[in-house]
Amino acid sequence: MKLVGIVGSNAVGSYNRLLLQFIQKHFNKLIDLDIVEIDQVPLFNQSDDQTQSPVIQDIAKRIEASDGVIIATPEHNHTIPAALKSLIEWLSFKIHPLENKPVMIVGASYFSQGSSRAQLSLRQILDSPGVNAIVLPGNEFLLGNVKEAFDEENNLKDQGTINFLATCLEKFIRFIKVVSDLEGKGGATEVVKPIEEDLFANGKIDTTIEDVEMTAPDWVEQAAEKVNPATGNDYVKLNRGILTVNQIDQFLRSMPMELTFADSNNQFLYYNSVLPPEEMFAKRYPEQPGNPLGACHPDHTHKNVKWVISQLRSGKQDIVRIHVPTHGPDKFVVHNYQAIRDDEGNYMGINEYIMDIKPTVDWYLQQTGQELVGGKDTVSGASQSDNKEADTVSGASQSNAAEPEVDTVSGASSH
Repeated sequence: MKLVGIVGSNAVGSYNRLLLQFIQKHFNKLIDLDIVEIDQVPLFNQSDDQTQSPVIQDIAKRIEASDGVIIATPEHNHTIPAALKSLIEWLSFKIHPLENKPVMIVGASYFSQGSSRAQLSLRQILDSPGVNAIVLPGNEFLLGNVKEAFDEENNLKDQGTINFLATCLEKFIRFIKVVSDLEGKGGATEVVKPIEEDLFANGKIDTTIEDVEMTAPDWVEQAAEKVNPATGNDYVKLNRGILTVNQIDQFLRSMPMELTFADSNNQFLYYNSVLPPEEMFAKRYPEQPGNPLGACHPDHTHKNVKWVISQLRSGKQDIVRIHVPTHGPDKFVVHNYQAIRDDEGNYMGINEYIMDIKPTVDWYLQQTGQELVGGKDTVSGASQSDNKEADTVSGASQSNAAEPEVDTVSGASSH
């Protein structure tokens, strides 16, 4: 992914430059960031047209050749610096390289608010006629108290800050892909054909346990003997703590929802419920972990399963939600399929979580004294005569897309 990073300051010593340089260095496997300086940009003056000057043309061409732009702005008197404003004026005077270009805003300042007011001002400027940039909504990266934020090697000190920055960048990359699809073009990045999902896990990833038959009813026991995993009171170091295997197991079992994990090779590896299958919202059986997803589904559902996975793997959607009204009028059961990605944005698999949200909604209404208003079954709309399953997020019920069926990803209910 080829991006341009604009240093929003013409100062010799700029923390916003350091921030972009950190992004360029730390996330070089995720993006190729070309840092643009604005110290040679002249003050905007429409009576002295500089749009064809080498400095303006160079910046414009670098933006046009990119997939997206990151602007790092400090805050001067509650707004952006004059130098950055002049650049945007030139880039919207007679040339328009930012038009329909995805833009992400970041910023650093000396104080705790972290350039929040400058970023708000910059959003309004980028949305104005003549500029017409497409700015990533939300995901504001506000680096406050910047004098203490970097170490001697100009790296950010706080791991939580780095993790949040990674999340913002990952969302920006997916945002760029969505904008590219809407514009009907591939941008500067080559358009890649969608991957044909292999539901029978014929491939192999780093975590695949080989030489164990995936459909073996005792796959868990055989796989455990093969890899000798941590068990019982063995400690496991996690990103935010240390737990024993027993603690992790009980922690996951205690979740007020049914959890299922399938990896990026489309192999069903885990579910957390201890309930009998017939008492679950989506039936799971102890002998099913290890199965490829294709073995967990009837053949006629495979097209829908592939659609859901491709949405998540490609980043077109971070989460697909499907309401299943077949559990009775006293429940509102939602199947959620959420993409799991590593710190560099690589797809790792699917976190499917299923829960009845009605008790939570009822509790909220009781606590606040509010009421649901509207027609019968105001939440789900499932009272329509055709009783079709709702799929309000993915839109997969439209005529031009396959309609995912119940439990479309893990599909252990097909036992």
